[in-house]
Amino acid sequence: MSSADLIYYVDLAGTFVFAVSGWLLASKKELDFFGAAVISFITAVGGGTLRDVLIGSTPVGWMQDANYLLIIALGMVCTVFFKRIFEKLRKTMFLFDSIGIGLFTILGVQKTIDLGLSPVIAVMMGTISAVFGGVLRDTLVNEIPLIFRREVYATVCLAGGVVYLLLGETALNDDLRIIATISIIITIRILAVVNNWSFRAVK
Repeated sequence: MSSADLIYYVDLAGTFVFAVSGWLLASKKELDFFGAAVISFITAVGGGTLRDVLIGSTPVGWMQDANYLLIIALGMVCTVFFKRIFEKLRKTMFLFDSIGIGLFTILGVQKTIDLGLSPVIAVMMGTISAVFGGVLRDTLVNEIPLIFRREVYATVCLAGGVVYLLLGETALNDDLRIIATISIIITIRILAVVNNWSFRAVK
């Protein structure tokens, strides 16, 4: 499998994870089927859509590949039938969010670099890819988005983007670089939640 193929499947996996995350939160808020579907869709592709618009990659990714819509639909269906299993896997949403932000950070960084933009912009776009679907999700269900709370969230994406670029200067092959960076992002995020790491609130 080439690195391009790996990135594509990583993107699909992230889309699935965020679709599940969106549906679970919509269910918690007791939205109807249509409302839950909208929240699931926006969570899954909101960050990537904003990223693509900002870097001029249009039509945006999910409009050019029907597999994204199929993956989102699959995420919705799986959550409907296996909701209890998904809820047992995570009680505070952090596990699915951690997986999702790890997957999408890498994709955003790589896609931006491929377009010839600067590493700084690439890290910013990786972060936007990872967190803005969640921002839209939380805003629409009347919750304060995670990146505006004291939790370590967007910072992990920024750090992960930097790590990904730094590893690109080593002899590590692309596949291992992707896997290593995603693992680091997920690990730091989970440790931050488990150990209650946070930044001070602004006074």
